[in-house]
Amino acid sequence: MGDRGGAGGSRRRRTGSRPSSHGGGGPAAAEEDLRDAAAGPDVGAAGDAPAPAPGKDGDAGVGSGHWELRCHRLQDSLFSSDSGFSNYRGILNWCVVMLILSNARLFLENLIKYGILVDPIQVVSLFLKDPYSWPAPCLVIVANVFAVAGFQIEKRLAAGVLTEQVGLLLHVANLATILCFPAAVALLVESITPVGSLLALTVHTILFLKLFSYRDVNLWCRRARAKAKAASAGKKASSTAALHTVSYPDNLTYCDLYYFLFAPTLCYELNYPRSPRIRKRFLLRRLFEMLFFTQLQVGLIQQWMVPTIQNSMKPFKDMDYSRIIERLLKLAVPNHLIWLVFFYWLFHSSMNAVAELMQFGDREFYRDWWNSESVTYFWQNWNIPVHKWCLRWVVCVCGGMLNVAVNLSPFLCPLLCRHFYKPMIRRGSSRWMAKTGVFLASAFFHEYLVSIPLRMFRLWAFTGMMAQVPLAWLVGRFFQGNYGNAAVWVTLIIGQPIVVLMYVHDYYVLNYEAPAVGA
Repeated sequence: MGDRGGAGGSRRRRTGSRPSSHGGGGPAAAEEDLRDAAAGPDVGAAGDAPAPAPGKDGDAGVGSGHWELRCHRLQDSLFSSDSGFSNYRGILNWCVVMLILSNARLFLENLIKYGILVDPIQVVSLFLKDPYSWPAPCLVIVANVFAVAGFQIEKRLAAGVLTEQVGLLLHVANLATILCFPAAVALLVESITPVGSLLALTVHTILFLKLFSYRDVNLWCRRARAKAKAASAGKKASSTAALHTVSYPDNLTYCDLYYFLFAPTLCYELNYPRSPRIRKRFLLRRLFEMLFFTQLQVGLIQQWMVPTIQNSMKPFKDMDYSRIIERLLKLAVPNHLIWLVFFYWLFHSSMNAVAELMQFGDREFYRDWWNSESVTYFWQNWNIPVHKWCLRWVVCVCGGMLNVAVNLSPFLCPLLCRHFYKPMIRRGSSRWMAKTGVFLASAFFHEYLVSIPLRMFRLWAFTGMMAQVPLAWLVGRFFQGNYGNAAVWVTLIIGQPIVVLMYVHDYYVLNYEAPAVGA
């Protein structure tokens, strides 16, 4: 369009001194007019509308001459909402470039100030304090005892050796031991490290959730079998089961149990969707990502977070609030970056690698939580395996007065809906009460996975999770759309460093300052 206008303009400039066809310019002038007409109207630089048609006498109208020279029209600026413009890809690229440059400067400043602090060998000391004492790996191995115990209880329930009441008591005792035994070891055994304790407690928490689901699904199968027998009334039931489909109680095998224990899900099913084959290239990419991002997280923690946390102790000791805020903001950047790397490493690389090895078909481990416009939407979509578990089960203890559920992962909250939220709704609780119960149980298990490895109880993680309840209401009430999404990102970026600094400060005071003062 612009090219035609430019060409037409050049032609008009070349023939500007020629007489018009009205003045008898001859065949040459008429031919030039025909070429200009074929080239189309000059829309100018801004795409003007064509000039009005000439009148009967061939003129365009009084005062409207030279329409082909106009370059202005009625239009909005691109940044105005009425313009309808939405292609801001260049600005997004600019933000990415600025983010990379700013963090590169911080990284260079860190190297100049502290040198290279990355030491992969030091990571081993985080798991083992005494090379001849391995309490954390032993706890992981002992977890098999509880898994086999739950399996044997189900076998005897299926055979009718145990009543449902006795089976329930045995399952409750087994599940309670799964949580209490590693906690007691972590608190009483001196040779276990905080990181080792966290690893062992995480494994036992996952086992708790899986056996919880395992027990409930088998209970539902027994009830369905009893109803089917009662409905048949002695008639021979026709088998409509599909090929390669497992039915109860044929699922009660060790192979089925351990497939479930290693599968990247918390919800037990008799028949999972399976992928047709193992994609070797896909698996190798995921394994490479696991190795690379593991090293990246270790390097970022040792090189960036540890010095920042160490430099934050003096402002906390002096209660210098301006310096505390400065340290908090400085810690927010590496902490959030490590959290994002951890999310990709766990929910995409690791879970996809395990699912590919086991040919586990359901790969929905996360949804678009980064588009969250509310706190509730974030917790429902960032950890789908846990969220599915929450939507499914609840156990009632003490005559139904106590609903127990758990939440897993280092940032455990979306878990308690299927096993906790919906059962509370069915029992007549309000949605607000059910949501509060979900966050309450999640807050408890956050504190369980933090305070026990650190051997101190400060309730910072519990308070941070319970603060999500009023925060969810506040964001949902006053922030909508992009503002709600920005509010969610601010809580993620700022909230976690606050809890980290609180625990690090208390741990430092308890384990370093107090012994020094006593000495």
